[in-house]
Amino acid sequence: MSKRKLLFIVDDDPFINQLVIKRFNSEEYLVEPFEYGEECIEALDRNPDMIILDYYFFKSGIKVLNGMEIYDKIKEINPGIPVVMLSGQDRGDVVLEMARKGITDYIIKDNSLISNLEKAIAEILGGDNH
Repeated sequence: MSKRKLLFIVDDDPFINQLVIKRFNSEEYLVEPFEYGEECIEALDRNPDMIILDYYFFKSGIKVLNGMEIYDKIKEINPGIPVVMLSGQDRGDVVLEMARKGITDYIIKDNSLISNLEKAIAEILGGDNH
């Protein structure tokens, strides 16, 4: 039996986290949810195979890191982890900034979210079945 690939989903929307867990938690993948990037960064020593990261975080009364800041920290700690960014907005300047920084993929939160994630995960992790 091969080792399950570890996916981190980092989103402050519990619905998105549950959606991703429900779809991808399987014999092939173990999905671990985080509400905020700070929690994800603390768990990086677990060496996830991929991180699905929300672009925008909001926590009432507390300043939390946004997706790009979290991405920068992830890349400082472990530059090899592929990161797929999720966003509710389809803004060209945001997409451009992400591309420039080397985000592996960018997915809009819409009705195609799960099928687009399936494609991204297959492309990023599907290539090496050992």
